[in-house]
Amino acid sequence: MSAVPLDGRSLAERGGPARPDRVRIVHLGLGNFHRAHQAWYTAHATDAADWGIAAFTGRSPQQAELLQQQDGLYCLVVRGEGADRVEVVPSILEAHDASRLDRLVELLADPADPAVAIVTLTVTEAGYRLAGDGLLDRADAVTRDDIAELTRVFESGRLTDAAPQAALSRLLVGLEARRRAGGAPIAIVPCDNIPDNGSYVGRGLQALAAEVSPELAAWIASDVSFVGTSVDRITPRIEGEVDAVAEAGWIDRSPVVTEPFADWVLSGAFPAGRPAWETSGARFVDDLEPWENRKLWLLNGAHSILAFAGLARGHETVSVAIADPACRALVEDFWDEAAQLLPAEIETVQYRRDLLDRFANPRIVHRLSQIAGDATTKVRYRFAAVAERTLARGGEPTGSAGAIAAWLRALRLGVVPGDAFAADIRQVLDGPAVVTALIDLTSPRLAAHDGFAELVAAADDPTTDPHPAHSAVPASA
Repeated sequence: MSAVPLDGRSLAERGGPARPDRVRIVHLGLGNFHRAHQAWYTAHATDAADWGIAAFTGRSPQQAELLQQQDGLYCLVVRGEGADRVEVVPSILEAHDASRLDRLVELLADPADPAVAIVTLTVTEAGYRLAGDGLLDRADAVTRDDIAELTRVFESGRLTDAAPQAALSRLLVGLEARRRAGGAPIAIVPCDNIPDNGSYVGRGLQALAAEVSPELAAWIASDVSFVGTSVDRITPRIEGEVDAVAEAGWIDRSPVVTEPFADWVLSGAFPAGRPAWETSGARFVDDLEPWENRKLWLLNGAHSILAFAGLARGHETVSVAIADPACRALVEDFWDEAAQLLPAEIETVQYRRDLLDRFANPRIVHRLSQIAGDATTKVRYRFAAVAERTLARGGEPTGSAGAIAAWLRALRLGVVPGDAFAADIRQVLDGPAVVTALIDLTSPRLAAHDGFAELVAAADDPTTDPHPAHSAVPASA
């Protein structure tokens, strides 16, 4: 590791590129992906000076604390085949812990012209705490507690006294403050890997509002738009210092490493305006579904397969797992099935080749354990959705069955990390009819289908795997 140059100075001391004039975007879920994607796109827009971001963390205050010391500045290390490229991203003006509900309320309710126009979110699929249809999960204890808390503070009128736990609950407090202040319409832009994520979050937020305030629910219906998105940029978690940052003369306690590739497709209305994201490479389309499905199934689906199969076989990173013929075969089989579900005008052949190249990049150390978290929710959207559609069109979902079987095998080996459904999974693994019961956690429709569980069980047979788990295949790079 390179030493920090003697003339190296912190980002706060050295400054950097020109900063935006004001906050006009609020982001919930401050993490590496947001900083490599939405914040980067905003910084590269031609009107970046008008669009500063105030970002709030989700699970931990650490990222906000680090960025506060650097005035929100950070280094983005773009790592491809050649030398690293380092740039300082200036678009985040404020970084706060999620507990700073007072600042969130202040930002969303501020009547300044122009006021905050957009809320973006990257809270992970499980972080929305919604049922599969986007409605409230009434079995979720956090949701029940938040409804009681929101009801209490909305009735008292002291919004900043609220202490909700979930991201959508905190957002709802901010929207209520905006409504009471007579604020302008606003766009909500979820950037997580959920099909039709704009409508999904819209249904959830409307359902939550209806529980605590009919007036707020009506205002959301008339004054809040929900924009669907497909997002793509591999951004692994990093540990410690990055040589390229020090070599460029920066002292950065929270750099981000990402790949050269980036993609963002959006569909929906921005009633209070938006950055010119198209000037930094984003696409605005009328029909988002085929684009998001291509990305969700081919990239995210492959990532989950590599995580489950790779961890079960002793691998640690994506680049090593994709080099394992058994893991790659599972990916290719799933791709063959999923590609049949995409419209002919959505190109998949070159996209698959590009994905293989991106996965094989050993300089992007993307850990399988990072990808494998929240597995049950991911399986629901990435594998079960493909299987359901394949069956609906009369096909045989062998690729998706193989993917679910890889998940089951990883669960049995105990190599899958934390999951919101951990208690349900333990009960399934300890009970009868394991395959059917596990499928039911992600798709009751598939669990009830005559024959799908048999396909998964056949794929789960370790005798069909030419390389048994933890074989002589290299474990890591």
